Amino acid sequence: MTEFDSESYLAQLTTRPGVYQMFDQSGDLLYVGKAKNLKNRVTSYFRASGLSAKTMALVARIHNIEVTVTTTERDALLLEHNLIKQSRPPYNILLKDDKSYPYIYLSSEDQWPRLSFHRGAKRRKGAYFGPYPSSGAVRSTLHLMQKVFKVRQCRDSYFRNRSRPCLQYQIGRCSGPCVGLVSDEDYQEQIDKSVLFLNGRSQDLMSRLADDMEAAAIELEYEKAAEIRDQISQLQNVQATQNIEGTRGDLDLMAVFSEHGHACVQVLFVREARVLGSRSYYPRTRLDESPEAILEAFLPQFYLSGQQQIPQEIVVSHPVADSLLLEDTLATQSGRKVLIRQKVRDSRARWLEMAAHNAQNNLRSFLAGKQTMAGRLESLRRALDLEIIPSRMECFDISHSSGEATVASCVVFDGNGARKADYRKFNIKDVAAGDDYAAMQQALERRYRRIASGEGQLPDILFIDGGKGQVTQARQVLATHDITSVKVVGVAKGTTRKAGFETLIDADSGAEMRLRGDDPGLHLIQQIRDEAHRFAISGHRGQRAKARKQSLLEDIPGVGAKRRRDLLRHFGSAKAIENASVEELAKINGISGAIAHAIYDHLHTVND
Repeated sequence: MTEFDSESYLAQLTTRPGVYQMFDQSGDLLYVGKAKNLKNRVTSYFRASGLSAKTMALVARIHNIEVTVTTTERDALLLEHNLIKQSRPPYNILLKDDKSYPYIYLSSEDQWPRLSFHRGAKRRKGAYFGPYPSSGAVRSTLHLMQKVFKVRQCRDSYFRNRSRPCLQYQIGRCSGPCVGLVSDEDYQEQIDKSVLFLNGRSQDLMSRLADDMEAAAIELEYEKAAEIRDQISQLQNVQATQNIEGTRGDLDLMAVFSEHGHACVQVLFVREARVLGSRSYYPRTRLDESPEAILEAFLPQFYLSGQQQIPQEIVVSHPVADSLLLEDTLATQSGRKVLIRQKVRDSRARWLEMAAHNAQNNLRSFLAGKQTMAGRLESLRRALDLEIIPSRMECFDISHSSGEATVASCVVFDGNGARKADYRKFNIKDVAAGDDYAAMQQALERRYRRIASGEGQLPDILFIDGGKGQVTQARQVLATHDITSVKVVGVAKGTTRKAGFETLIDADSGAEMRLRGDDPGLHLIQQIRDEAHRFAISGHRGQRAKARKQSLLEDIPGVGAKRRRDLLRHFGSAKAIENASVEELAKINGISGAIAHAIYDHLHTVND
């Protein structure tokens, strides 16, 4: 392969804004990017140092670069989006295409218009409201409107063949236009109010309903006034339960979470203080991308595709580069001002936190999915040169604080992901503080002595979080119990200690290997290792807290197990007990003033 002559190419490159396309030797497009200054941006790929693993892998494959100069940055952003959508280059973060968004459709060809669910091409005459984030959001909205406005939602064939009112009329969810139980004027009035509601003009609708209620009361039409009052009440309840303080117009909240080579972007949709729902997206990433880079690539693809409604405000979990440019582009596309904000307070902050929490949970559920696990297991089989796909894997890790409360963890994974019922913790005893080798040896011995005696199931692979020393301990323990069917693999952190640079150690041969950062097998190993680390830390913290509580309260004269339990239940922690006054201690049932003084004096003598 001929090396790309970057020096001569960069020497003549323009400094104007535009789009650059990178191609490999076969002429296949690798990457598309935009730039305010093409020369500066493309030059950054050929620095001598400071490049990420992804960038180095990309640069190594470049055979040719083509640029398209644009008049403005905004034109470059739009062109970049169109090229990514058209060619789907492998090194770009890609938003997977999904089925079309659903709408609410209001027919216009009938004397009695109908509201209905719609997805697909907009061929029929009428009004389309949306798009909505999910079919559930559409059906929830239609259900609410059926109770408030009583506009028909039945199919035309059913409507035309009615001779008497249907069940929906009987339960007060339709005005009965099929048999003439509502006038044209009254039905059209409900249609007009429905349109106001669907267009997000809630305040205009509430004002109109209030005027209609007063007018009906003045005309002594008390039943009609009561019906409008109920409509107002139902709409107020919806707004009260879903309100975000200070929300005006449309709002999207967007949080991203990335882990083990995958990412989830959770979008929460709010329209006129009504939460319409949320949706999870799993953009394809080449390597571990930062959350900021994922959002920067995701936002233009999401809003410039023409399918998604552009809101007035977008709240994001991480800062977005060129946010002003994106605001300007989205404003041009939508015909109104658009704000992108990251630092928010009050209700918006709580909603953003909820979106972030959902992004994390949904990504971990996605990674545990059978289809995802199957691909990762096959990649792992190839990477470790196994004859068959492993059906059971275990991983051990050690956690302590300067030798205090040492705990070993064992986590178990199979073809369906984590088997939490099979997790085990080992409280390490009689081992020198900080001796990780001895701690690992004790945990492995206790685990595999039981398995060798018939308790439990042997894994196909045993992962050890550590280097050659810990791997040696594992080999010796398995040899002691004549276990030869388990493949032992050490997972050592690389020199940078960053994800994607782990070194794998084969216990049988002592050989070391490093998998590519985007290898699904490596992502599975990282997930298992991280879970073992998390489980070990939780066990260590529990042991440490228990030890400290006992050391703090165990030796107080006159305070037995019951009083210690009552103290902890009342104050919540040993630290809170230590900070309590004598009067506060004496308020607990069973603790007299004398005992309260004894507790206070003991705690403060110990700490002084």
